[in-house]
Amino acid sequence: MLGEQIGEEIGQITGIRILPDEGAGSKVEVSFQSNGTLLGTHVTTIGTYVSMTRPDGMLFGEGQGVTMTENGEMAAWRGQGIGHFTGHGSAVSYRGAVYFQTTAERLARLNGIAGVFEHESDESGKTLDRTYEWK
Repeated sequence: MLGEQIGEEIGQITGIRILPDEGAGSKVEVSFQSNGTLLGTHVTTIGTYVSMTRPDGMLFGEGQGVTMTENGEMAAWRGQGIGHFTGHGSAVSYRGAVYFQTTAERLARLNGIAGVFEHESDESGKTLDRTYEWK
């Protein structure tokens, strides 16, 4: 069951790199930076994900990154999702799951959460991410 929204961040794609095709279709590496809140705390996130086009035209992405509080506390995260192009240039929409690991007291609740996310990026590289607790 989808639980409460635990985070929302707005950001910008900071880099795109085409990776070698190893016979499984095109692969694109995307890096981003975003700002917002996680568990009610202001955070900045940096991350990178690799997006692969599947034969049916859908996208599969895997990523990792670090979320930092204003006080320098950090949480590492890893996620996977399924997405598609929205029909607006390189704009994409993803849905998936994210898992956190931290020793920060303020973010410790994340260690026991399976998160689900909505990720949107527009043709100019602006991003919007919402994360919910999966109960």
